[in-house]
Amino acid sequence: MEKGGRVSSNLAIDNMYARNLKKSQLGGVIFVCTNNTIRECLSKQLFGLPGQHFSYVKNVDPGLPLFLFNYSDRKLYGIYEAASSGQMNINPYGWTSDGAQRTPYPSQVQIHVRLQCQPLREEQFKPIIADNYYNHNHFWFELDHVQTSKLMSLLASLAVSPGTCVLTQKIEKWRNMFQPGPLSKSREEDEGDNLPASEIDHTDNSSTKSDSTHIASSDVDNQPVKDQLGVTAVEQEEKELIFKKLQELALRSEPQASSVRDGTEDSPPLHDMHLEEKASAEAQMGSEEKNDVNPCTFCQSTIAQLAKGMEELKAFRTEQTLKMGYLEQKLVEAEEQIQQLKDRCMMLESMSNPSKADIDETVNNLFDEEQLDPTDAIHLMGGYDGESWLSTFSLYFPSQDVVKSLRPMSSVRSYASVVQFHEELYVFGGGNGQLWYDTVESYNPANDQWTPRPSLTGKKGSLAGATLNDKIFAMGGGNGVECFADVEMLVLDIGKWIPTRSLLQKRFALAAVELNGVLYATGGFDGSDYSKTAERFDPREHSWSRIASMNAKRGCHSLVVLNEKLYALGGYDGSTMVSSTEIFDPRLDSWIPGEPMNKPRGYAAAAAIKESIYVVGGLESDENMIDTVEHFKQGQGWQEKKSRAIKKRCFLSAIAL
Repeated sequence: MEKGGRVSSNLAIDNMYARNLKKSQLGGVIFVCTNNTIRECLSKQLFGLPGQHFSYVKNVDPGLPLFLFNYSDRKLYGIYEAASSGQMNINPYGWTSDGAQRTPYPSQVQIHVRLQCQPLREEQFKPIIADNYYNHNHFWFELDHVQTSKLMSLLASLAVSPGTCVLTQKIEKWRNMFQPGPLSKSREEDEGDNLPASEIDHTDNSSTKSDSTHIASSDVDNQPVKDQLGVTAVEQEEKELIFKKLQELALRSEPQASSVRDGTEDSPPLHDMHLEEKASAEAQMGSEEKNDVNPCTFCQSTIAQLAKGMEELKAFRTEQTLKMGYLEQKLVEAEEQIQQLKDRCMMLESMSNPSKADIDETVNNLFDEEQLDPTDAIHLMGGYDGESWLSTFSLYFPSQDVVKSLRPMSSVRSYASVVQFHEELYVFGGGNGQLWYDTVESYNPANDQWTPRPSLTGKKGSLAGATLNDKIFAMGGGNGVECFADVEMLVLDIGKWIPTRSLLQKRFALAAVELNGVLYATGGFDGSDYSKTAERFDPREHSWSRIASMNAKRGCHSLVVLNEKLYALGGYDGSTMVSSTEIFDPRLDSWIPGEPMNKPRGYAAAAAIKESIYVVGGLESDENMIDTVEHFKQGQGWQEKKSRAIKKRCFLSAIAL
């Protein structure tokens, strides 16, 4: 069973997250958001990224140019600059709905606006950071000095003048509608003290500008961060402001009550001053009827209209949420159908120029599922194909080289662990390339359905799993910042994961199996180096103990059981992927070198079926993904074959029943 995962900031897989520029080379950083999070980013003047990006966010110093990329509209906003050093958990509950959960974006930096500009479309800025794109839609967020300078120059050409900013004019228009008449200085100061936070400009200009910038800014530095929000967000905020002001006006229409509250003699309330001016103007126009208008009635009517509008907006949002749920379900079903079509097309392509016997065999494999033996199959789930993180789940029949698609998981999942338990498959942990999961789900082959299960005690990936004594054990792993020695077990009787005896050392991207009622854990990354140590857990002793170390350091490797022995396959030794294998015999408590595979492989999937070991996919290097399958049988050695059914894929999980 494969137990690979992301193991450290200096590992090859980190190229999926970072360029790993040195601090002196870092000219700027692009942070990301969506339509759902941009408002909080700008209103709280705080940018954040998932934990695995802290390897370079920690290099951010005050004054460093920053940019904000919106995944929803794929536009780049700027120019911002860091108002603090990059830190973990400046706001540990940011971007969460109610603050009950920890933030999914702990790599954070405080910001303020350096120059307010119109956003750049992706086709405008993509040529400048073309070297950062590692696939069609994703790019590294670290910028060197040249890229930063070019982006700032392009954005500066689209700088927004405070006097001509449409959003600024709209805000001032709303404010003027409720601007009171001439007041004494003390009253103005009192009113100013009660302005809502949304109207206070962010005017901190004390931060030191980065040497990499060539942009001179003056008044535009002091523009409110709110001006960077979308028009919809601004209009919503101003509606709330109008509602509040109208309520104040309605309350002030009762002079006696106002006098009692203030403890002063009756005096014309604020709105009465307006009414007197209005009455005078109407008298000059000969409009006596208008003087009789009840201001309370007018305010209450306006408030009622606004309240109705708010209810309509809530109803619209509810409808949109339901539609989104429906579309997401359709998307899952479409992905399943697409995968099935891909499988069929792949088999039909393989029939282009074969012999008649091959055609008959392929057709039988494709359409006669009764001939497929489920005990001769490997379950493959999740991973990465070079373009997308996958939620796919399928059966691979290596003897026929056929893949049968099953119902996909509820979400994309890589670096996860999988075990068989009570005739179901349990998949837990892992992530989606940006976030780590604590979620668990199980698959029932009888009805082809996935069911949510109790979550792990924490979010983690690159962990190992095994079953022992009617319990599931989750061992080691990490969250992109920490490596864990933690072990927890799922007890279905009480419906939760319970911490148990920890490993003797931290192991991130380890591999583990159960053999003869004992758990074995091997290799992994301890936070500073890759390990060749191994340990075992005997439930009779209820403790972990050392066993003989492997001959080589390994992480992101595979560990399978064949003929009562452990086979450690491939992996990463701290500098390169390896093809070496070694075998552990528990009776001798020693590792002996095995025959090496034909290719170095890390982050692959492996399983043992009927006296044979199969290794699927993986990475040969950080730039070369493998689409072949290797097969081992004692006495025959390793044989590599090009599969018609298996395409390039890594970071997946596998298990054979």
